[in-house]
Amino acid sequence: MPGVLILLAWAPLALAAVSECVCDPADSESLAARQCSLTREALARPAPPPVFFLRDINPMKVNRWLALPAAVRKGVYTLADMTPEERLQLWTDAIRRARELWKDEWGLAVNGSQARTQCQPHIHIGRLLEGVETRKFVVVGGPAQIPVPPVDEGLWVHPAGDKLHVHTGEQLTETVLFR
Repeated sequence: MPGVLILLAWAPLALAAVSECVCDPADSESLAARQCSLTREALARPAPPPVFFLRDINPMKVNRWLALPAAVRKGVYTLADMTPEERLQLWTDAIRRARELWKDEWGLAVNGSQARTQCQPHIHIGRLLEGVETRKFVVVGGPAQIPVPPVDEGLWVHPAGDKLHVHTGEQLTETVLFR
């Protein structure tokens, strides 16, 4: 019975996950797809700055923000597709914004491919829920050391003193953040 409940809980995610992406910045018709909404937002921004922020439009996530690269690419675009410099800028800006919003109680989350609903890479920014710490994490000294997750995995990051804990190998990671 617990297995059935787990499958039912993941069923909406399987339907919503982005496995193939139709988003093509050169084809405006392709951008009408729901999974291209963040790509459309990025295209509507002026070139600088390289990272921008949006409030999450989901009415169930009123306390969440998203950090996104302004650059767009055709198809599914992941953190692994970004240059090290682009990733560093994204993580650095997301951490700065998270600290502005939540002081030392922040968390950042990137969903894995099975839970991802958008083609444009984005980091969820929110207040970390109490008691969500697990034993599966690596300790890093700063954003430059945050590992690039495999394309099919998500990760979540939070402060731990003057270090960061990076939790890897998960799919639906944004659930560690306050809604």
